[in-house]
Amino acid sequence: MVKLNRRISPTLGLALLVHVSLMAVVCSPSTAAAQELRGGVTGKVEADGAIRNANNAQIGKIESNGDIRNRNGSQIGKIEPNGIIRNRNGAQIGKIESDGTVRNSNNAQIGKVEADGTVRNRNNAQIGTAKGVKREWAAVMFFFFNQLNL
Repeated sequence: MVKLNRRISPTLGLALLVHVSLMAVVCSPSTAAAQELRGGVTGKVEADGAIRNANNAQIGKIESNGDIRNRNGSQIGKIEPNGIIRNRNGAQIGKIESDGTVRNSNNAQIGKVEADGTVRNRNNAQIGTAKGVKREWAAVMFFFFNQLNL
């Protein structure tokens, strides 16, 4: 399970922070973004792909075939087998490479999801952990959540 805290980044339009477990924050307290964690958890993605809000209500799902759906079951995005992430209109909004590097639609590196589940921002600072969740799902939750309008 991954828990998610969101804030809009001035340069990327989004930067999503997460923490794992109901009690422990996994974002380094020395980062400026840790200030945002005081507002509480805004959502999480579970190992089965269920996306839940702060009240634990399911607001979407990432299916095993890569389809990203909202609470009504409508497809709002797609993670393709090659790591390309698309929005509901089919436009590429990002990509996750086989080594976990996350890129935006302009091919700029915006983060990384390491094999051990450590999630890093573009400055290589650890912003969270996504253990037990597919790298692609973690990339969606950390870096593309706002663009999918869940």
